[in-house]
Amino acid sequence: MARPARKFAPRSGEAERVQAIFERFAAALPEPKGELEYRNDFTLLVAVVLSAQATDAGVNKATRALFEIADTPQKMLDLGEAGLIEKIKTIGLYRNKAKNVIALSKSLLRDHGGKVPQSREALEALPGVGRKTANVVLNIAFGEETIAVDTHVFRVSNRIPLAPGRTPAEVEAGLLRIVPKPFLRHAHHWLILHGRYTCKALAPACPRCVIQDFCRWEGKRLAPPLHSSPAKRGRGTARQRGGGGSGLSG
Repeated sequence: MARPARKFAPRSGEAERVQAIFERFAAALPEPKGELEYRNDFTLLVAVVLSAQATDAGVNKATRALFEIADTPQKMLDLGEAGLIEKIKTIGLYRNKAKNVIALSKSLLRDHGGKVPQSREALEALPGVGRKTANVVLNIAFGEETIAVDTHVFRVSNRIPLAPGRTPAEVEAGLLRIVPKPFLRHAHHWLILHGRYTCKALAPACPRCVIQDFCRWEGKRLAPPLHSSPAKRGRGTARQRGGGGSGLSG
């Protein structure tokens, strides 16, 4: 029998703390973007499927040439599984991913007129598409207020903490409860970028963290908050924008 979700009792003033955290993220990076490269809804879907257990930078390196010749479901089928494998063989698990991309291309043509569906149920019915992938597509392609929990979001949410949980589903549900609505659209992008470039797994860059004074992690390295220095904040933002490798897939 599945264990019940862990209860997280928020401290007094927690709503104000969460509000302040996302205000800081928004001030540092008002329009965060996923780092996967794509041309349309279909190539976004394919890129996210390919990004499982791979870096965004590695996926982008492979898909630039791929999307030049296969940016629709029909063109992907015309390329074929063998041709697709040749294009993506630098990406981990490329054989299984190629099977899924060909299968989802067939499904899109057969069941959705070649269009990427806007329904979560329809997206998750596609080969190789799980909840995280569906959340990414719904958010980026259709502007829905979803939170895709990858390894970075999971780590940051448990470490700061924001919405602690044992599973991505628990963290997602918790974040959806606590993130103020004005910040929901971009919340997972901010958390992914923060986890990727600042609150890293092995070497967190606490001295340049924009939310250091709101972080309750016992292992953080204390330093003057980055937000107190506009010059330092500018450098931190540039670092976020210029790094490689989450996007939304981790």
